Amino acid sequence: MIMMDRGLRTVGQAMICLALLAVSTAHAQSGNFKVGVVNIGRLLEEAPQTQDAMTALQDEFAPRQRELVALQTELTEKSETYQRDAPVMGEEERVNLERELTAGQRDLQRSNDELTEDYNIRRNEELNTLQRSLLAEVQTYARAAAFDLVVADVLYYSSAVDITADVLASMQANYQQENGG
Repeated sequence: MIMMDRGLRTVGQAMICLALLAVSTAHAQSGNFKVGVVNIGRLLEEAPQTQDAMTALQDEFAPRQRELVALQTELTEKSETYQRDAPVMGEEERVNLERELTAGQRDLQRSNDELTEDYNIRRNEELNTLQRSLLAEVQTYARAAAFDLVVADVLYYSSAVDITADVLASMQANYQQENGG
């Protein structure tokens, strides 16, 4: 059943592609068909909105990162104390310090894993928001510039149809307007 659904979906997608090709060919023959290609990766990488989002993420997670650095420093100091003083420590004191080091390493690793996971979740949320915004910007630009078709993630395209730089310039202008210059 699943294989059949996939097959029908593939046939449906192929039919849509053929219909678009037929319409675009007819439209192109009339000489009025305007096509553009955007590099979504480049837009995401170079857009000022992306830089703002990444800076905000860094600011959001900086306090937790500082806590981890402080914990690591504390553990390093305890480890140095252990290395230096273990031969002259009493048995109980040495065992307690070993336990503290082991527990501290475990806590540090757990906190680091949690921070990494939380950061990745928030980064993905921000990237999803940015992608939606980016697609809206591309659509706005395409309508304003009277494009009939704008595509992304294609295998090959000539620089003549690459509108990435133009869309990026539009995004930067919009960003400056929204953020007061």
